[in-house]
Amino acid sequence: MMSLGSYLIISLILFVIGLVVMLSRKNIVAILLGIELILNAAALNFVAYSRYVTNNLDGHIFSLFIIVVAAAEAAVGLAIVIRFFQIKETIHIDEATQLRN
Repeated sequence: MMSLGSYLIISLILFVIGLVVMLSRKNIVAILLGIELILNAAALNFVAYSRYVTNNLDGHIFSLFIIVVAAAEAAVGLAIVIRFFQIKETIHIDEATQLRN
């Protein structure tokens, strides 16, 4: 059986990978995937602490809210990416600074 430390290490790895992807890529879709990894790491932390420390369902409820926020973020983010691609015909984040008027 996995311990709390194992879950926290997995969560840390997910968070670091998401942060590296988010900071190193210029592709908007890759940045959104990095944000999703960070949100999944936070949800895993909530569930692990809920299971091993407090032994109640509060962490599970928070993780469900995180999943809902991540789904909404993905839907809105992809809609923005599609519209951005229609305007600029690229999905590189450097071109987004030219949209301000």
